[in-house]
Amino acid sequence: MSVLAWLLPAVPAGTGAGLLAGRFAIGRRLDRPAPAVAVAAAFGTLCLAVAAALARPSVRFPLFGRSPAGLAVDGLSAALAVTVAAVSLAVLAFAAGEFAPDESRARFFGLMLVFTGAMLVTVTATDLAVLLMGWEVMGAMSYALIGFWWRDRERVGSADVSFLTTRAADLGLYFAAGAAQAGTGSLALDGLAGARGHWRDLIAAGVVLAALGKSAQLPFSFWLSRAMAGPNPVSALLHSATMVAAGAYLLLRLRPLLDATGWAAALVAWTGALTALLLGAVALAQRDLKQLLAASTCAQVGFIILGAGAGTVAGGTAQLVAHAAVKCLLFLGAGAWLTALGTKDLRELHGAARRYRLVGITFAIGALALAGAPPLSLWAAKDAVLGAALEDSPALYAVGLAAGLLSAGYAARALVAVGRPVDAGTRQETERTGTRHVGLLARAPLPVLAAGSAVLGVLALPPLDGWWRRLAGDAEAPAPSAAGLAASGALALLVLAATWALTRRGTRLRTAWTAPARDWLHLQRLAGLLIARPVLVLATALARFDDRVIDGGVRAAAASGRLAAALAGRRVEFRVDGLVALVGRCARRLADLARRPQTGQVHTYYAQAAVLFAVLILIALLVR
Repeated sequence: MSVLAWLLPAVPAGTGAGLLAGRFAIGRRLDRPAPAVAVAAAFGTLCLAVAAALARPSVRFPLFGRSPAGLAVDGLSAALAVTVAAVSLAVLAFAAGEFAPDESRARFFGLMLVFTGAMLVTVTATDLAVLLMGWEVMGAMSYALIGFWWRDRERVGSADVSFLTTRAADLGLYFAAGAAQAGTGSLALDGLAGARGHWRDLIAAGVVLAALGKSAQLPFSFWLSRAMAGPNPVSALLHSATMVAAGAYLLLRLRPLLDATGWAAALVAWTGALTALLLGAVALAQRDLKQLLAASTCAQVGFIILGAGAGTVAGGTAQLVAHAAVKCLLFLGAGAWLTALGTKDLRELHGAARRYRLVGITFAIGALALAGAPPLSLWAAKDAVLGAALEDSPALYAVGLAAGLLSAGYAARALVAVGRPVDAGTRQETERTGTRHVGLLARAPLPVLAAGSAVLGVLALPPLDGWWRRLAGDAEAPAPSAAGLAASGALALLVLAATWALTRRGTRLRTAWTAPARDWLHLQRLAGLLIARPVLVLATALARFDDRVIDGGVRAAAASGRLAAALAGRRVEFRVDGLVALVGRCARRLADLARRPQTGQVHTYYAQAAVLFAVLILIALLVR
């Protein structure tokens, strides 16, 4: 079984790495078979994920000396692994029909597969060290994919913003790992809640910071807006089952740690609820379809975060799985229209659903599910989270319910825009040249995702809810009440109808909050003012200190050395050389004197010996 645990992340990651290496080695010749190779690898990964969900494999190995590490598939990670694999297969199949042969397909599909493999490492890791490895690779791949068209400076700038924002939050996970090692002597995830003293609070603080940043929750939400610069399939994968879902998964996985601190659970719950509410307002104000969907991702993931904080791992996981199907479907539909019509502006997409009917029908199912309309998936999943929030705090429930109603509002706006007949405001090719065609491969995943968006809510309803709670390891989680389900469903339908009527009449939102909402609450500007600018000021001061003090000291030391060398050369070296020359001359003179007695004549040697003996006798007489 340990082989299965290794193969699950290794197949996509290894295939992706092979495509990247092959693209570097043999060039564009690999672009033609790359989509088929990637789709085959994704299908194999899905088969492995299903097998792992049934067999529950695990593997342990030493890391960093004696520290134990490993990969394991339990109930929670099984649900996530199957979701990640299924969504990846759908996205790669769509991309195979969308990407032209001249767009570096081997590089794109290689990056996507490595991205998927890193997410699978993250959801199956049993310790912080291995989780961090997957976490970091996922962040690097997201940067490469958002900035995939690297010749476009604006897209690369968006990739920079996304990467640096999430990297800043990721430092919390390193901080948590250090605190875990100090507080428990181990990095095992299941032991973090038992850390000693304040170490537990420090671990929780680092984990919460990293998770909120990765999942684009307040105040980090703005990076997800910039991430829309990447190709359409990247948006679909990043928003549904990878990257953004990683932070929410981490909080669901570490629910015992949140409970143990006494403060982290409440902080997480309120952050999720406020993100769902405020980013729902941002989505409602958007005029760009992809920006609307991006803001709705922040809002819907906010419900998952709310579930983690309110104590329903089962409800949060059901929301995560249903949201993955819904958001993947909506982004692929938006991508299909952008490719075919060359625009994603809501005011210019009139008639899109009528012109491409399969895309329109499946998009409508996804939008209704996003709105929380019964009996579609997010209706029941979201209500499971709201039920737990009601038990925790009526105020928390009220904020969550208001956020749920906003979901119906922005979903209705998107539906009306693409469902209206073509009129004078309809435009095409305002962003790129449209193909006027949605290929078979691009259409193929949409009905499957629409089916998932429609039925996955049964996981939170009887009779499957008990099995789902046991699978998620949360048997005590409250089930959604019939009254709550009826009330939330009726309110969602009411808001849908009201928004539909107002939007069809051409009523425009012109209130004080629409301008900041369109600019994502000025979060990026605030981050620049409160974080980036102080960091740049500090960096400038440090650079000046380095130039004037440290570097100046180095230059002064070098100048002093040169001066000392010059002085030594002028005043000391000549005297030393003269002394050496004198010693040499004396040695040569003595040598000349020593050679003179060496005549080669015997009588001379006798005479010298006689003189020597006379001298010795004289010395002996004087000494006595």
